[in-house]
Amino acid sequence: MATTLSLTTTYAGESAGKYIGAALLTGPTLAQNAVTVKQNIKYKEVVKTLAATGLSADASCDFTPTGTVTIAERILTPKELQVNLVLCKSNFKSDWDAISMGYSAMDNLPPNMQTFIIERISKQIAAETEVNVWTGANGTSGSFTGFATAIALDAALPSAQEIAGTSVTAANVITELRKLVDALPARLYGVDGLTLYVSQNIYKCYLQALGGYAASGVGANGYDNKGSMWFNGQPLFIDGIPLFMANGMANNTAMLTYKDNLWFGTGLLNDHNEVKIIDMADIDGSQNVRFVMRYTAGTQYGFAGDIVTYGITNAAN
Repeated sequence: MATTLSLTTTYAGESAGKYIGAALLTGPTLAQNAVTVKQNIKYKEVVKTLAATGLSADASCDFTPTGTVTIAERILTPKELQVNLVLCKSNFKSDWDAISMGYSAMDNLPPNMQTFIIERISKQIAAETEVNVWTGANGTSGSFTGFATAIALDAALPSAQEIAGTSVTAANVITELRKLVDALPARLYGVDGLTLYVSQNIYKCYLQALGGYAASGVGANGYDNKGSMWFNGQPLFIDGIPLFMANGMANNTAMLTYKDNLWFGTGLLNDHNEVKIIDMADIDGSQNVRFVMRYTAGTQYGFAGDIVTYGITNAAN
């Protein structure tokens, strides 16, 4: 059975020679290496974790063992996913690009359409992966467990590091973000890669607050007295901690941890961009063209105790 295709065309005038599609959510989490990416995982990868306490003691002439060392493991198991599309070339005979299919009865899919579909599939997968990285659920077809989904079920997350969320606005965003900073264990403040991952709406509210649209101590004219014109894409910080806009996060949610504590696993990153095209004419004599994509993806974190959440209700503690 072919993929459902809705093809509407006026077939009048001249073709612009271009296809456009609705804008898709961008996937900055992987594109900007905001988390640790682990490649070459065929099935699963076991990552050892080590925690040590009470190591120091007063000196003596004897060898006296001290402290506690806890070695555990976290398992990163990428899920196998696929894209399978089937388009019938006959459907394009009445389209703008029909002439590009050639004059033979053995049609070819319009080259422009073929290129567009490949690009579109890659961008769609990037958008879906961005959402899954944060809020995906393994039990859902085409999805895998995201960071927020997993931490919401982990009893190892200290209750003091689970901050109740609210509807974030320009007026309260700075106050709400500082709740995460205040809940961060002292041992983590200043750790390399420490990042405050926030949803898109929180990020926008923060921009508005710094633009002077809230009583946030920056004055009515905002940061540097530039109002809404102050921002031009530069990195954002709060109390010395960089903010990262995670488009896949649900509204009014955030996570504070360091990059090395969040892992994304896959076989090959290139698989997320490789779309195979199979013209079935020489195989079964049909007019169908198949688009095939196979890839793996999964997430895991190292220490729940090194994470502070906002607006993510934990059902385990």
